[in-house]
Amino acid sequence: MTQSSNRENHQGNIQNTDNTAEELLVKLRQKKGNWVEWGNAIAHLQKNGYNPQDIFEATGFEPIQQNQVVVGAQVYSSLEKFGASEATKTYYGTRASDILYELRLLTQGDRATAADLIFAHKLDVDEAREIAKAIKDFSRFSTPPEGFSTHPGDAIAYQCWKLARQNSDLQERSRLIAKGLRFVQSSTARKQIEQLLTDFTIVPQRNAPLLPYFRLESDEELPRLVPVVGELPLTPEDVKSVPLIIEEAPFNIVKFAGEQAWVALPGWQVLRSAEDPIVIIGESNIFPQSKSGKTEQILIVIDRDERDWDDGSYFAFDNDGEVDFQWFETQPEQTILGRIIVILRPKKVLDEDFTKDSWQIDE
Repeated sequence: MTQSSNRENHQGNIQNTDNTAEELLVKLRQKKGNWVEWGNAIAHLQKNGYNPQDIFEATGFEPIQQNQVVVGAQVYSSLEKFGASEATKTYYGTRASDILYELRLLTQGDRATAADLIFAHKLDVDEAREIAKAIKDFSRFSTPPEGFSTHPGDAIAYQCWKLARQNSDLQERSRLIAKGLRFVQSSTARKQIEQLLTDFTIVPQRNAPLLPYFRLESDEELPRLVPVVGELPLTPEDVKSVPLIIEEAPFNIVKFAGEQAWVALPGWQVLRSAEDPIVIIGESNIFPQSKSGKTEQILIVIDRDERDWDDGSYFAFDNDGEVDFQWFETQPEQTILGRIIVILRPKKVLDEDFTKDSWQIDE
């Protein structure tokens, strides 16, 4: 094949990609199809270089809606692959992307059975979020607790059973028992819960340690990264070769050539003492002690050198091939990846544009 033919084929592929993207943008703008198709279309556009703002301006789908339908469509794909009932797939194929979005952290098999359970009980999005958390927590057991099966219904029942045993308030205890009996699947798990109707022994709850939260409080604590060209003598080409740095809010994370990225953190003693610290980006609602109802982005710093368990720390660990975080009351069976040493919240900014005008600050 000649060089000219290669060039023509390449140009043809680009044209085909452009045509496909335009068709998808029109489909989204006109709201053709169902939400699962919208999610797949948006995912295709994003993989081909369209950012959420571009898609929003072209279609009216806000970035938060884009994320919900893209993730929801991925969850819906799990329902098809792992045997969710036809009634469940039919129902969620036309509505309730917000409910499927809540199942995103579950394994693909658990997503299907959880969706069946949520559909059968006609649960709303808040209840679906609680169900997903209970199933996720239950999945951390290498073997199910005595009397409980691996079915998501038993996972919810176990959470209710555990909380009821720790609760001395009879009204709340009764509510939890009723909830457990509502979702329980196996006869052995049902027997465990029914025993609480006559056994009022309270099992004291052991409080988890406090999470090591810090928050940036001043502009001096929020650094800016500047690239280093090198040491003189230098040529103009040396200067031109330094890539443009773009800081990403709210932590001024910097990315350029390749898959590398850096974030500058304050020189707190806990960070200076770390032997092998790394940063993972997450959302505050993945931890149980989030004081406010608002979800915000956080940086989780773990020291990979500290992999010996103790009961006074939270750890990152290998949860069936995924990085997860947990406080372990006893020595865990899972592989510990490192100890959490800092969880960093972003600096609170009342009026970010105001601080950019130096004449306003000077006055």
